[in-house]
Amino acid sequence: MKTSVIITAVLAFFALVAAFQSVYVVDQTETAIVLQLGKPTGDAKGPGLHFKIPFIQNVVFFDARLLEYDAKTAEVLTLDKKNLVVDNYARWRIANPLLFYRTLRTVGRAHARLDDIIYAELRVALGQYTLQDIVSEKRAVIMGEVTQKSNQLLSPYGIDIVDVRIKRTDLPPENAQAIYGRMRAERERQAKLYRSEGWEEMEKIKSGADKDRAVLLAEAERQAEVLRGVGDAEAASIWAEAVTKAPDFFSFTRSLEAYQKAFAHKTRLVLTPQSPFLKYFR
Repeated sequence: MKTSVIITAVLAFFALVAAFQSVYVVDQTETAIVLQLGKPTGDAKGPGLHFKIPFIQNVVFFDARLLEYDAKTAEVLTLDKKNLVVDNYARWRIANPLLFYRTLRTVGRAHARLDDIIYAELRVALGQYTLQDIVSEKRAVIMGEVTQKSNQLLSPYGIDIVDVRIKRTDLPPENAQAIYGRMRAERERQAKLYRSEGWEEMEKIKSGADKDRAVLLAEAERQAEVLRGVGDAEAASIWAEAVTKAPDFFSFTRSLEAYQKAFAHKTRLVLTPQSPFLKYFR
């Protein structure tokens, strides 16, 4: 009796273990493949409850989400022979888990393959552009080329490259100071050029202003001379008309003006009483 109970308990235990071993759950963020004696069988399994043969088959899970690989910084040579330290990263996913397992098996080996291929393509692509192109408007075009070529090379491994980006670009320490010095010299040269152009423009403005001033003064002087001549002519005409109407009065006023000027500074004159100058004193 006891022996049969023990056998029944053992059988129940093994049945329970077999039941647990025959069922597995794939999460929504994962995919899975079933291995039978170390070899993949069937297609990749999606999220849900699945069954397998206990003890003979086992399950390997892979992350189905978008993964990110941050590469180590490396030096590349640009088209204009400038060394550039590039820090890049890639976003990728396991597109074909079965092919991925057969070729790479683990994510660590996938990272090594990503590092080799992406760095090689990045070095080739950056070598076709100058330093200014890489750090300015053409970076997006370069990254698009690297992403496309890397995706083609990594598709036989079941990997889909979504994007490759450069996080940071730096100059090697031994080249940074020399390049900064050249940049400073170039900026100083441009500043001197701008200053000389400014001084030249200032001289043009000043000479133009002096020219306009001279023209205005000459025109004003001409108009003044014209007006002065007209006034003098009008005064002479009025004076002549007045003299014609009263010649004695004109002679009297002119004599008074002469007396005023002659005796203004205690002038001594020696004249005879019959002198015409003393006409109006008699």
